[in-house]
Amino acid sequence: MKSVLITGASTGIGRACAEHLAARGWRVFGSVRKQADAEALNAALAGRGEAVLFDVGDTAAVQRAAAEIGEKLGGGRLQGLINNAGVALPGPALLQPEAEIARVLDINFMGAVRTVQAFGGLLGADPGLTGPKGRIVNITSVSGKFGYPFTAAYVASKHAVEGFSESIRRELMLDGIDVIVVGPGAVKTPIWDKGTANDLARYNGSRYAGSIKKLTESLAAMDAEGLEPIVVARTVETALTAAKPKVRYAPVPNPLVNWWLPTLLPKRMIDAIVAGRLGLGGK
Repeated sequence: MKSVLITGASTGIGRACAEHLAARGWRVFGSVRKQADAEALNAALAGRGEAVLFDVGDTAAVQRAAAEIGEKLGGGRLQGLINNAGVALPGPALLQPEAEIARVLDINFMGAVRTVQAFGGLLGADPGLTGPKGRIVNITSVSGKFGYPFTAAYVASKHAVEGFSESIRRELMLDGIDVIVVGPGAVKTPIWDKGTANDLARYNGSRYAGSIKKLTESLAAMDAEGLEPIVVARTVETALTAAKPKVRYAPVPNPLVNWWLPTLLPKRMIDAIVAGRLGLGGK
């Protein structure tokens, strides 16, 4: 039986990946931060996997989890690591607290770094283990390629994961470990609800107030039109199992509008479109 660790498995994409892969015969380890979430995930997996309590922001906890999972694998390898845990805390870059920006980067980017370092041996870097070599799937976003106003911290973190993935994919060829990026567009998950609940009202007195209001309306619309998490879970399964996987997958709703046009049109033209939508045209 193949085994996989999924970080951030309590809700959204992580939870969908856990349930989907368990149903497809994988032994799933899903990271969560709260005991209540662990109990809910264990109930959903129904013996086909288990929750593991740790926070990707805690290096020692990630290392303990790797040792714990290694013991449970009994000398075998882990065939998949899905770096999904993340937070989204929007705000204008000139005003957003430094600590808040640092938190987003720490969880979204350094969290992936910590798990790769802790679990690299189980995936294939430790020659003493047995079984097929593993793959790393890093969940980024369209934000890993495009920037959107008032999400600079999130965008920077996802750009960082994209660059990290590109480099380690080539480094880990030495160990036979592949690295694949899955960068979805809008997905129906709680991540932006949690982020916008992060008291955007504190910016109501700023010159960005009107634009931020339009942003929250835009995020709500994207959520309504977003992909179901299972669509991303199926893409992740492809990344883990395809004989010749792509280096990057981009499941997005309405690919023409949300992927191809932003990719192909001049950036200044996209600037003008975004400015018009959010009232950022300047004087």
